[in-house]
Amino acid sequence: MTHDTPPAPPTGTPPGEPAGGDPVPPPALVARLRAAGCVFAEEEAELLVTAAWERSSDADRRRTARPDVLEDLVTRRVSGEPLETVLGWVAFAGLRLGVGPGVFVPRRRTELLARTAVRLARAAGPSPVVVEACCGVAPVAALVAHDVPGADVHAADLDPVAAAWATRNLDGRGHAWTGDLLDPVPDALRGHVDVLVANAPYVPHDAIAVMPPEARDHEPHVALDGGPDGVDVHRRLLALAPRWVRPGGHVLVETSVGQAPLTRAACPPGWSVEVLHDDDVDGTVVVARRPA
Repeated sequence: MTHDTPPAPPTGTPPGEPAGGDPVPPPALVARLRAAGCVFAEEEAELLVTAAWERSSDADRRRTARPDVLEDLVTRRVSGEPLETVLGWVAFAGLRLGVGPGVFVPRRRTELLARTAVRLARAAGPSPVVVEACCGVAPVAALVAHDVPGADVHAADLDPVAAAWATRNLDGRGHAWTGDLLDPVPDALRGHVDVLVANAPYVPHDAIAVMPPEARDHEPHVALDGGPDGVDVHRRLLALAPRWVRPGGHVLVETSVGQAPLTRAACPPGWSVEVLHDDDVDGTVVVARRPA
């Protein structure tokens, strides 16, 4: 599993679920998932059965999922693919975001980063400019676009596959760009960004080899690899912040408890810096404010 618990719909039931409540997965399916190492086998089985039912044609829909569709999903899962990319979605801060094979799956710990970005965007004024760098599928940008009406939201990622998912998740309420860090973001935003936010890669290079296989084998290493000490991309992004963030604006970077001092040290000189941590989601964020 990519997360501590399997994803669950934020509210209600997923679209297309058979009437009458949650599907009951076959015991053999639960046993198969458990044998493959899925800790939450019962919950995962229910989600897979529902996903198979949703993907069946209208003519084939019935109380139980089509066996061939279900088998394809289960085969992918027991081979080690993250449950979220098999399902095609992940629950994040009350949203249901689209994900697919080959992208970085948003973790629950990034909800601290997203909630902080929403709070600072709201405080910035009626039309805040928010940019999510290294966005992946744009979980932070999507939450800001959802929770802060009127925000001018942008997201950028080096990977065109991730940027395509970001476009989908922004759903017309923001812009997704493809390129390195802030290179593809419109120049007109330089010096006008209220909140620059990033869950940039921060796994030390040598630690990737011991990550869970769902991440190591199925997520792009460019979304994981932060260099020898895990903070190389943080340093590059924070060096760009003075060109983009307006006076009084903020830059937010997700990091780990152990790496927070390194991320903090990379913040622009003269900016006020604080480190936030949320035990509930195990998230850590460095927040730097440019002097007004």
